[in-house]
Formats: sequence, structure tokens, C-alpha cells
Amino acid sequence: MPVAAARPISPTATERHRLKKAAWGHKTEYRLRVRAQIVLHAARGLPNARIAERVGVHVDTVRTWRSRFTELGMPGLADRKRTGRPPSFTPLQAAQVKALACQLPAETGTPLSRWTTPELAREAVKRGIAPFLSASTVRRWLARDALKPWQHRSWIFITDPQFRAKAARVLDLYARTWNGEPLGADEFVVSADEKTSIQARCRCHPTLAPGKARAMRVNHTYGRGGALAYLAAYDVHHAKVFGRTEPRTGIDPFKALVAQVMSQEPYASAKRVFWIVDNGSSHRGKKAADRLAAAFPNSVLVHTPVHASWLNQVEIFFSVVQRKVVSPNDFTGLSQVRDRLRAFEDRYNATAQPFQWKFTASDLDDLHGQARPAHRRPPEEASVELAA
Repeated sequence: MPVAAARPISPTATERHRLKKAAWGHKTEYRLRVRAQIVLHAARGLPNARIAERVGVHVDTVRTWRSRFTELGMPGLADRKRTGRPPSFTPLQAAQVKALACQLPAETGTPLSRWTTPELAREAVKRGIAPFLSASTVRRWLARDALKPWQHRSWIFITDPQFRAKAARVLDLYARTWNGEPLGADEFVVSADEKTSIQARCRCHPTLAPGKARAMRVNHTYGRGGALAYLAAYDVHHAKVFGRTEPRTGIDPFKALVAQVMSQEPYASAKRVFWIVDNGSSHRGKKAADRLAAAFPNSVLVHTPVHASWLNQVEIFFSVVQRKVVSPNDFTGLSQVRDRLRAFEDRYNATAQPFQWKFTASDLDDLHGQARPAHRRPPEEASVELAA
């Protein structure tokens, strides 16, 4: 039988430019590159057999893409939509599983603390949502809405009625104001606290230094060499740390820290030195403020609200100590712990800069408003939020 003549191809200048870019571009998919080369060879009048030989495909493939380009142009070189396998689950089943994931297991009578994808799949089958269901399918459904019921975050509710006022005083001091008045050059703000129970753990085998493609290695077993407390006072605006180690925390160790700072200049002759502390037993309540004022009349003790130690900037310094000095813990004894802490203070004070504290009183108002539940807010405020 006579073979039908190949269909002539005459691409426009724009189509030819796009075809060349697709045929020889380095980022073009291989299948699209082959199709573009077939069309370009056909536009030069080459027969299908010669094109198939040059491109390295079957002659039927050349006929297919030559015909599609003739009928549809450049869109004809793209893959046609495929129906694919019919879905095994309906959108309603997926929504029911997501709704189940948004409930606490205890609310459904399941003896679990939180859901996992295998448990959700098992519970969905048990409830008759689907006759069968795999954990990977549940994971894919949850990922579409960024649902992660196996994760949790803890929080604490504000119970102090004076939280806003107490926290605002601390934030004002960080901004160098007190009772609406700016602080003078001879007034200082010191943040102080204790880091308790720093242990001297002597590893049973020496710690191995890191090497090529190998992390530092620390032996898991250790011998206990005792523990001590690290007390630190941090000058908020001058980034200077005063620290000392004590066998334990208490009123007397804290008084020793205060004396260590207040006996030095410029704090000894300062007009006022504000001491920001939390509500720990070493410096709690009015009695602690009176003790401090009696010993050093130019000192003012300022407490953070209860459960708000994160407002105390010395905690940031303690996190630096934990990461750079204490962990991983491998000390032969408490004397080595003391020496390293003292040496780190000198190293830190040589290059330290004040922390970039950006949390302001307006941010506090926003946080405080979000933390109050609707049933404890004023009726008009709660109704506005519910309406929104």
C-alpha cells in the first residue's frame, strides 16, 4: 500500500524561536527536547524515517508529534491530560479524618495523649469512615492543611492581676525610663539571677575532638563530682557581667553578689542602681527589697511578674553559658567548673554588646490581650471578638 505523504510544517518565526530554545536548552526536559527537535527537522523538509534516525526514536513517534504540531501548534507538544486511577477515597472521608485529628483523643474516648497517623488510620477504620486506610494516606491528607496532631506546645496562663504594671516597669527600665522620667547617666540597670545545679560530670572516657566528617564524641557514662550555683549580675546597657560561684543559692549568696557589684565604680557612687530579679526565694517580696535598700541606699529592687523570668535579660546570658561553657558537661571537678566560668566572664566582657531587646510595652499589651480568655474579658470586648 502506498505510504501517506508526511504533513508539511511551516512554523512562524515566534514558534521557531521557541522550538530552538526548547530543542537545545540545557534546562529543557528530555521529552520536550526530543519533540522540539522532531518539529524542527520536519520544518526543514526531512522525511520521517530520516528524522527518526537522527533523533533516535521510532518513526511512529515522529508521525505523532509532527501531526500534533500541525493541528495544535506549540500546545500540541505538551502531554495530554490523563484520567489516571480513580480516587480510592472521597473528599468527605478526608474531611472526616481531618476533623478527627483536630480533636483530643480523650474527647473521643481513645486512651491516647495525642494522635499519630497510624492511630488515626486505625481509629478511622474502627469508626467506619473508610473500610481500609493507610498511615501514609492520612499523613498526606494532614499535610495539605499543615495539621500535626502529634506535636504540642506548652503555655502558662497569666494569673497575676498586676502583671501588666510589673512587666511594664521592667520594659521601661530597658528603655532607660522610670516612672515616665528618663534615666540619667549616673543611673544603671542590672539584671540578676542564679543558675542552679551546674554539675561537674567527669566522663569515664576522655572526650574526643571532632574530625573530618565526625562530630565531637562525648562518653555517655560519667562520675559525679558535685554541683554548684552560678550567680550573675548583668549590666543591661553596658553589657558587663559580674559573676560568682557558690555551693548553693540563698539570701546570703545573693547579698554577696550585690556587694560584689555595688562595691565597684561606677555603681558605688551611682545615683540609683535598679536590680531586676525574679521571684526566687533568694530575693522574693518586700523583705528582699528592704534588705537591699538597707545595705545599699542607692539600690532599687524591681521584681518581674510571677512566671515571667523571660523578661529578665540575664536569662539570655545564662543560655549563652549553657551552650558555650556547660554543655557538653565534662569536668574533672568543681574547681575546673569555677575556673572555666571565671575565664568565660573575662572573655565575654571583652567583646560583649548589649542585647537587642525589641519587646516593648505595646507588644506587651498585644500579648496580654491575646492571653486573656473571652470569659474573663469585658463583655463588650469579648462580643466584638466573637463577632469578628
